[in-house]
Parts: sequence; C-alpha cells; structure tokens
Amino acid sequence: MQIITSHAEFEQYLGKELGVSSWHTITQEQINKFADATLDHQWIHVDEERAQNEGPFKATIAHGYLTLSLIPYLWKEIVDIQNLKMEINYGIENLRFAQAVTVNSKIRLRAKLSSIVNLRGVTKVHMSIEMEIEDQKKPAFNGEVVFLYHFITA
Repeated sequence: MQIITSHAEFEQYLGKELGVSSWHTITQEQINKFADATLDHQWIHVDEERAQNEGPFKATIAHGYLTLSLIPYLWKEIVDIQNLKMEINYGIENLRFAQAVTVNSKIRLRAKLSSIVNLRGVTKVHMSIEMEIEDQKKPAFNGEVVFLYHFITA
C-alpha cells in the first residue's frame, strides 16, 4: 500500500501504476442487499434458479453499479491518502462494462495515476482503473475515476 500525504507526493506517481487491491468475492447476499438498496430486483441478479436455467451466464450476476460502488472500498486498499481535510468522489469518465460478474466471482481493482492538477489548493486526480475478474481475460469494466483531495497545509 502506498501512503500519500501531500500533492507533491501524489505527483511522483504520475503515469505510474499505484497498485492492485486484494480480491473481493461477490456474494448473493451482497447482490440481494444492493438490489434492495437500489430497488433493482431484475431476475438476472436475484432469482438464482431462473438465472441458472434461463440466463446467459448460468448464474446470477452482480449489478454493474454494485461493482462500481466498490471502487472507494478497494481504492483504500491500494493507497492510504493521509493529511486530508476532505476527499470527494468527483466523477467517472469513459467507463465501459466489458464483462458480467457472476455470483461468487472474485474481483479486484487496478489503478494508475493518469493526471494530477492543483486547483488553487485542491488536488484533482484522474485514475485509470480496471476491475479485474479472477481467471478472466476481460475486466468487469475499465475507465477513469476523478477524485478531489483537500490536503491540510501548514
């Protein structure tokens, strides 16, 4: 895990891979809870029997937005950003879902710092990300996330 405490430290990683998170298993319980939270109970996600018998993946699949929602959790396994007043999830750009994540699959996040700029004391970073699926060639998705970091200055 990288530890970053300032804009200057963050800049040192420009163009470099920051790291890879640990594997996270997508369970049916997690899928069901996400369905409840988002009111998206499409059978491909929550009806295990129907998904196995009628679905193209022969199993339920995680919501695409469920996998996206895991970015902050997995990101914090890659980098520990310290000395902050605040951090903000600012945006997602050029995101493409490439492959469904079936139940009980393991996923992990890979991140690279693609740009960094100082906006009058606020650090704006663009991270190239890829959500890998264990034993699969294609990722669940790839794209760019944008974070704003308000570092504490002396």
